[in-house]
Amino acid sequence: MAAIPSPSTAVWQAWFLPIRAYALCIILGIVAACVITEVRMRRRGAPPFAVLDIAVWAVPFGIVGARIYHVITSPAAYFGENGEPIKALYIWQGGLGIWGAVAGGAFGAWLACRQMGIPLTFVADALAPGLPVAQAIGRLGNWFNNELYGKETTLPWGLEIHEPDVNRPGEFLRDPESGAAILKPGLFHPTFLYELLWNLGVAVLVWLADRRYNFGKGRAFALYVMAYTAGRAWIEALRVDEAEEIGGLRLNVWVSIVVFLGALAYFLRVKGPQEYLLPSDGGYRSVTREEFEAGAPADAEASESASADAEAAEESTAAADDDAAEASADKDPEPDDAPRGDPADKDADEEVRASAEARSGDER
Repeated sequence: MAAIPSPSTAVWQAWFLPIRAYALCIILGIVAACVITEVRMRRRGAPPFAVLDIAVWAVPFGIVGARIYHVITSPAAYFGENGEPIKALYIWQGGLGIWGAVAGGAFGAWLACRQMGIPLTFVADALAPGLPVAQAIGRLGNWFNNELYGKETTLPWGLEIHEPDVNRPGEFLRDPESGAAILKPGLFHPTFLYELLWNLGVAVLVWLADRRYNFGKGRAFALYVMAYTAGRAWIEALRVDEAEEIGGLRLNVWVSIVVFLGALAYFLRVKGPQEYLLPSDGGYRSVTREEFEAGAPADAEASESASADAEAAEESTAAADDDAAEASADKDPEPDDAPRGDPADKDADEEVRASAEARSGDER
C-alpha cells in the first residue's frame, strides 16, 4: 500500500550539541518571514533592515506566547496524572500554539514599533503573506517529530508514524536486532501536510488579493487570519493527539471560530488606504501611495544624486559671487578732472562771469 514515510531521526548530535530538526524548521520559518516582510516594507518606505529591529522583540515574545498557549490547551502532559510540570519549559521537544505566537509576537512588535515610530498596522500588512510561509516551514518540524498526525486512514497518502521513545525525546523505539525504528500499526492522516499546503495557499491568496485591492490599516493581516482559521478548523478536527475539549470540540477549533469572527468584523469595519512611510520628526508618518511617490526618491542612489547636485549648485553659486566681487574691486576709479555737474550749471556760471566783467568796464 502507498504511504508517506516519516523520518526515523529528529535529532542529530554534533559533538556534545544536539541539533533538532524541529528547532531548525522554526528558525528557517522565522528567516523566511523576515525576508518576505523586509522586501514588502522596503518597497513601502521603511528603512533598511527595520524588520530585524522588530524581530528582536517579536520573536522572543512570540515563542513564549506560543509555548504558554500550547501548555494551556494541552495541560495533561504537564499537570495531569503522571505529568511533569518542568517539561512545560522543554520547548525543543515540540509544542507551540500559533495563536499564542501571534498574540505574543504582536505585543513584541508593538513595543518595537513604538520605539521606531512606525505604525503597527503597516508592519502587520507587510507580514501577512510571510507568516503563513513561516508556518508551512514550521510544520515540517512536526513531521520530523512524528507528531500532530490525524485519524487512521486507508488513503494512498496515509502517513507512517514511529513509536516515540518516552525516555529520549525526539528519538523513537528501535528493534533490538535490526536497529530500525518501530512503526505504529496502520496509516494516519498527514495533518502536518494538509496544514503546510493550506498555509502556502493562504500566502498566495493574501499576496494576490493585496496586490489587487491594496489593503491598508491591517486588513491584509485580517485576511490572513480569516483564511488560516478556515483551514485550521477542519484540519484540527482530524487530529487525534490529546487536547482540551469543550462541547465535543477541541479547544483549538473553538479558538479558530472566535478568531475568524473577530478578524471578519475587523476586515469589514476598518477602512483605509494602503500605508506607506515618509520620514517625520522622531519616526515616520503614514501616507498614501500617491503621497509617497511624490515625496520620496525612487531609491537611495537617486537620493544621493540629488544631494550631490544640490552641493554642486551651491558651490557654483559661491564661485560666481566671488568672481563678481573681484571684478568690482578691479574696476578703475573715476578721474578727478572728469567733467562733473549738469551742462545747465556751466551756462549759469559763464553768465555770472560775463556780467561781472561788464560792470568792471563801466567803472573804468
